[in-house]
Amino acid sequence: MPTYSYRCTECDNAFDVKQSFSDATLTECPVCGGALRKVFSPVGVTFNGGGFYRTDSRSTPKAEGSSGSSSSSSSSSSSTPAKAEPKKTESKPAAPSAS
Repeated sequence: MPTYSYRCTECDNAFDVKQSFSDATLTECPVCGGALRKVFSPVGVTFNGGGFYRTDSRSTPKAEGSSGSSSSSSSSSSSTPAKAEPKKTESKPAAPSAS
């Protein structure tokens, strides 16, 4: 069951109550009979695993030499297309026809 925090608007009495989701919200202070307000506070959320940081989806740069020159050299080498060599095909002599 979740715990809800309440604070009285008149006497500043603060307390926590365990309530079910279906229970009605408390409206009257048990000390002075004044109006109650729910107190909302930040929830402790922990994100575990990959995919939560900006750098998780980026690939790591390949290191060539020092780290300062590797980013500029790798970007310039990747921008120039590599020359493809023509494929060599073997030519076989034609089989003699049986006539």
